[in-house]
Amino acid sequence: MEEFSLYVLDITMNSVRAGADKIGISLTEEGETLTFRVTDNGCGMSPETVERLSDPFFTTRKTRGVGLGVPFLKMLAEQTGGGLTIESREEREHPDDHGTVLTATFGLHHIDFIPLGDMTETVVSLIQGNPEIDFTYDHITPRGAVHLSCAELKAILGDDISLASFEVLEWIRGYLKEGYAEIERN
Repeated sequence: MEEFSLYVLDITMNSVRAGADKIGISLTEEGETLTFRVTDNGCGMSPETVERLSDPFFTTRKTRGVGLGVPFLKMLAEQTGGGLTIESREEREHPDDHGTVLTATFGLHHIDFIPLGDMTETVVSLIQGNPEIDFTYDHITPRGAVHLSCAELKAILGDDISLASFEVLEWIRGYLKEGYAEIERN
């Protein structure tokens, strides 16, 4: 993948497939480091499954025999001087407190770090395809922050208006673009 936003999309879709109804996505730029974190309340994974995630020939999907998202993300993180950790609590073992937290750190200005890409379209795509999920998105930089909460939007819009409606998606797109434009101005 040539843009970081595509990794964000791919890794977040793992949380969607795990049955999560709350997914937090955060990007935090601090000094020379970018920390990417996805937190979900999905079904979680056993310690054995977490251990195998770095193997590109391991996947839980039935549609293809390889799972390259996590191994490539780990490789990218390590190439830039960072790393990747995954913590997970399986629903079977922890019925009231389950889910997964993936955290990856990157050397933000390292020559091997790829362009960030279009985070606005990544977030809009996630919401459009999964309007029932309460996504929270935060991108924190030294120059400002962008924040979006689907739960907050749903509280304002009520149950009759889907977040996947054209008008709502256009508002979300504009809101995120405005937030990023403000960061660029600072």
